[in-house]
Amino acid sequence: MILAPTPPVFNEEADKLETPTPQKEKSKTTSGSDIDPISGDLKVIRAPSLADISFADIWVTPERIAYIRDENTRFALIPLETDDLLDFHKSLEQGYTGSSSYALKFAGDTYRVERVLTISGIQFNCRKMPVHTPDVFDLGLPESIVEHLVSLSTASGLILLGGPTGMGKTTTASALLRKYLENDGGFAYTIEDPPEMPLDGLYRAKNGALGLCKQSPVENERWGDGLKSALRSRPRYILVGEIRTPETSSQVLRAATSGHLVISTIHANSAEDALNSVIKYATAAGLHEDLAADLLGRGILGVIHQKLEGIQTLRPEIQSVFANPNPLMADQLRVIIRDKKIILGTLMEAQMTKLFQRKPLFKDTY
Repeated sequence: MILAPTPPVFNEEADKLETPTPQKEKSKTTSGSDIDPISGDLKVIRAPSLADISFADIWVTPERIAYIRDENTRFALIPLETDDLLDFHKSLEQGYTGSSSYALKFAGDTYRVERVLTISGIQFNCRKMPVHTPDVFDLGLPESIVEHLVSLSTASGLILLGGPTGMGKTTTASALLRKYLENDGGFAYTIEDPPEMPLDGLYRAKNGALGLCKQSPVENERWGDGLKSALRSRPRYILVGEIRTPETSSQVLRAATSGHLVISTIHANSAEDALNSVIKYATAAGLHEDLAADLLGRGILGVIHQKLEGIQTLRPEIQSVFANPNPLMADQLRVIIRDKKIILGTLMEAQMTKLFQRKPLFKDTY
């Protein structure tokens, strides 16, 4: 594993980058869950509005109490009180679309909302999304890995980003797509639930060409239908927000082996787990396991496993392994996947050594 340099960093558990800023002064209150060790009183963060506080995630309970992360710890929460919290709660209720996941705009910010039914009522888990999609070179990832990912813009196949939830996978995927559009232009289509990073719009590429991105929300968890629709629009690039259903996995494999460059994320504990999960999902969709492994082996361009480490300053910890972008050339990763013996340690270590020595991963590509 490679531990990336410290700056810049991801905000706590967020799919966005942000320079760490101190939170507002904490004061005593009778609500919340954090106890002042000296006075014994409960602590809370107070501010005039949500816009005055730097945070990534906010939880609003059925009792209309809001919590954000306490930046002094890895996991603990601290109550938040603002003058516009009641208005925010009303917007959360009014913005409900019938789907448990939806996007909400409030006071100039966009939130990704997860609406959850609990034994005490409706809980809202909200993530504040960035105004701009960051540059992929500003994510704190190892530069040699980013350079290789960017070099794949003319290739076809699947770039798979795995990791636990809230570890920056979507940010990396979106930033990479933005770089492709800025460098080479072309048409990009995203399928997300809901759309997160601001990618929709027109791009003027460095070579003078134009790029266009259209973001599409998933309706009623029908990821496969969204991907089928995307393929009919003949995009150069496809971003699939997450592989979490069998049909999505099956369609992603078909797209990756039919001339498109597909970027997708998947929940996984390791790079091996990410690849195995794609095969298992596709098999559950009706593909024979051998066919699923063959499609993944033919379509894979690379798999990156990403975690964030630290407390106040989070740094991405990366595992990566890549296939030769020329599918006609002999390639060890493709053979490993097709044989369904996905053990990547030795290959991953050899590639990491080459990348950080600035040596080409493959002798022959095109």
